[in-house]
Amino acid sequence: MKHNAALLMALAALPCLAAAADPARPWLDSSLDPDRRAALVLKEMTQKEKLNWVSSHFGADHAGNKTKKVPEAIPFSAGYVPPIPRLGLPALFLTDAGIGVATQNTPTPRERTALPSGIATAATWNRKLAYEGGRMIGAEARASGFNVMLAGGVNLLREPRNGRNFEYGGEDPLLAGVMVGEQVRGIESNHLISTIKHYALNAQETGRFELDARIDPAALRMSDLFAFQVALELTDAGSFMCAYNRLNGPYGCEHPWLLNGVLKGDWGYKGFVMSDWGATHSTVEAANAGLDQQSGFEFDRSHYFGGALEEAVESGFVPQKRLDDMALRVLRTMFAKGVVDHPVKQDGAIDYQAHGLVSQADAEEGIVLLKNAGNLLPLSKQAKKIVVIGGHADKGVLAGGGSSLVYPRGGNAVPGLLPATWPGPIMYYPSSPLKAIQVRVPGAQVVFDSGSDPAKAAAAAAGADVVLVFATQWVGEALDATSLSLPDNQDALIAAVAAANPKTAVVLENSGPVLMPWVDRVAGIVEAWYPGTNGGEAIARVLFGEVNPSGRLPATFPASEQQLPRPKLDGDPAKPEQRFTVDYHEGAAIGYKWFDLKGHTPLFPFGHGLSYTQFGYRDLKAQLVDGKVQVRFTVTNTGGVQGKDVPQVYVSPLSAKWDSYRWESTQRLAGWEKVDLAPGASTNVTLAIDPRLFGMVKGSANTWHVAGGRYQVKLARHARDDAAQTVTIQLPAQVLDVAGRPITMKKKG
Repeated sequence: MKHNAALLMALAALPCLAAAADPARPWLDSSLDPDRRAALVLKEMTQKEKLNWVSSHFGADHAGNKTKKVPEAIPFSAGYVPPIPRLGLPALFLTDAGIGVATQNTPTPRERTALPSGIATAATWNRKLAYEGGRMIGAEARASGFNVMLAGGVNLLREPRNGRNFEYGGEDPLLAGVMVGEQVRGIESNHLISTIKHYALNAQETGRFELDARIDPAALRMSDLFAFQVALELTDAGSFMCAYNRLNGPYGCEHPWLLNGVLKGDWGYKGFVMSDWGATHSTVEAANAGLDQQSGFEFDRSHYFGGALEEAVESGFVPQKRLDDMALRVLRTMFAKGVVDHPVKQDGAIDYQAHGLVSQADAEEGIVLLKNAGNLLPLSKQAKKIVVIGGHADKGVLAGGGSSLVYPRGGNAVPGLLPATWPGPIMYYPSSPLKAIQVRVPGAQVVFDSGSDPAKAAAAAAGADVVLVFATQWVGEALDATSLSLPDNQDALIAAVAAANPKTAVVLENSGPVLMPWVDRVAGIVEAWYPGTNGGEAIARVLFGEVNPSGRLPATFPASEQQLPRPKLDGDPAKPEQRFTVDYHEGAAIGYKWFDLKGHTPLFPFGHGLSYTQFGYRDLKAQLVDGKVQVRFTVTNTGGVQGKDVPQVYVSPLSAKWDSYRWESTQRLAGWEKVDLAPGASTNVTLAIDPRLFGMVKGSANTWHVAGGRYQVKLARHARDDAAQTVTIQLPAQVLDVAGRPITMKKKG
C-alpha cells in the first residue's frame, strides 16, 4: 500500500501525464507530434480563442496608454498572452533579452545574473560557452515565471556605431549565426521559446522606426540573411522577430518576400513571427505578408490584430485559413518547445553563485588581448605599486542600455549617472576590478584615480610599476554612438597617462570597435567589452595570468571612420520619426571583407587576439569528402603555459570558369575550432566547410552557384595573417539549393 501511495503521489506531480489520459483533450498527449497536437486543439477553438494567440500585451505600464498593464502579466516584463484554461493551454510570459532576464524600468526590478554582452560571447569563438550561457539565462527565465525569452540577436555589425552592436554576434554571418544559434539552443533546452531577431537589416538605431534599408537581395542572402539562416538551421528556434525598419520599401513586419518568401517558403520555417514592440503598422498587409503575432500592441497606433483582424477575416480581406495558420504556428511552437507540457511558475530557486561563474567563464574567454608590448602582461604579483585610473573601476563594470538591461543583485554600483531613464539607467554591475586587483597583490600599493583630471591622473601614474586605464563607452537601444572615438575626453586622458608612464595598459569596456589615437603610446590593450555580473573578477584573472586570454575579435577595428562604407552615420539622432534611405552599397562585403576589397589596413583585424603562450600550425590538408571540403591540420602549444587558441580557416577563389560569379571580396571565414593545450601538447583538428561558402547567389534566385575551379584554403590566426598556411583544392561546378544540398541540373540538348 505504501508503494502504491507513493506511486499515486508521483503521478499527481506530473500534470502533463495526467492530462494526456484525458480523451476529451487529446492534444495534451505528449506522445503526439507538435503538428498533430496543434491541429487537434485548433479544431476546438472559437474565433475569439484563435485571436487570443495573435497579439500580446506589454507587461508593464506604457506611457502612451490610458490603461495600466494587464494585472495577470508578470510585473515590468516584456509581454503577456492570456491562457485558455478550458483547453489546458497556459499563458505566455515574455521577457527580454540576450544577456539575461531583464526588467523594464522600475524602482523595484528583478535582480538576476547578466552574461557578458553578445559581442563578448561571440569573441570567445567557443560554441560550448555560448550554449551554456544560454542555458543559464534560460534557467533563470523559467525560475522567474517566463516561458518566452526575446533572445538572441543575429544582426550583423554593418555599422560600428550601432547602439545595439553589443547585443549581437559581430560582422561575419557564419560566426554570428553559429554563436547566437548556440545561445538560443541553450535557452530552449529549458522548455522555453526563444526568439531570433531583428529580421532583417536592423543595422542602426538612428531612425530605426522609419529608415529604408536598401540592398541587393542576392547580397542580403549571402550576408545578413545567411546569418539568420545559419542560426535557424542550428536551432529551429520557436519564433522570429521582425524589425522596425523598412527593407527595400516595405516595413519588415509587412514584407511578403522576407516573411512568406524567404523565411516560411525557402527556409521552411514552422515557428511564428512576432513583431518588435511598435513595429506593426497594419492589419491586412501585415497578416497577409506573414506576421503571426502583434507584440505589445499598446506600442502601436492600434490593436491591429484584435477586433480589426477579426473584422478583416469576416470581410474576406484576410482569409480564414491565414488566421488559422497564425494561431496554429503559435500553438505548434508551444507544443514543440515544451511550454505546454512543462508549465512555468514564479519564484523558482536560482543558484546565483553557480550562474555567476557561468557568466564569468564567458567573460574570461571573451576578453581579447589586443596589444602586449614588452610582455607587460600578465601582471606580476610582486609589483610594488599599481595605479588604476578611470572607468569607475573602483565600483564595478559597465553594461549596455535598453530593453536588454539586466538589473544586478546588489543594485547599481554607480547610481545617478545620466540618462537615468530610457535607454538608461546607465548601469554598473557591482564587480569592482580595483578590488579584484587589490586582493591579488595584498602587499602592493594600489592607487585609484577617477581620471576626471588628466594632469592629476598622469601625476599619479608617474613612477608606478604598471598603470591600468579603464576606458568606457556607453551606448544602448535607441542610442547610437555619435562617433567611434571614446567619449568624455578619455583619449586625452590615456595620452597623458601614457606620456607619464610607458608601462600603461588600457582596459576597454565598450560596445564594439573604437578608435585608438594613442595605440602606439601604450604598452597593452585589453578589450573587455561589457563583461557581465562577475566582470571585475574576470578582468583581474586575465590581467594576472590566472586565465590565459583567448578571445578573438568578432569585428574589424578600423584605423579611421574614413575607412568605413559610410564614414558618417546616416540620419539625425534628434529626429526618431524621420524617414530616409540607407544605401548598403557594400552588399555582402561587411567588415573584414570590405577592408580586403578596398585594401584598407585596419587598426586590428577580424579574428585578432594575443595569448600569453604561442601556438604553431602544421600539416594543413583539404579534400572533398561526401561533397564537402574537409580540412585537417595540427595545432601545437609551442610556449611555456597552458592556453586556448582559435585556428581560423578562410577560403578564397583562385580561378573560376564563370566570371559572373565573382565573390563580394577576396575571402570568407569558413570554419574555426577552439582548442585547449598544455605546453608542448598538440591536437589534430578536422573541419567540414559548408559548401555554400564557396558559392554565390545571383539575382532573385534562392540557389547557390559554385563556379568550377581552384580555391585556396587558408589556416590563419586572423583575417590579415601574412604567415598563414595555404593549400589549393579543385572544386567542380555545381548548383546548391537554399540549404546547401546539390541540385542535379539537366544538360541542354
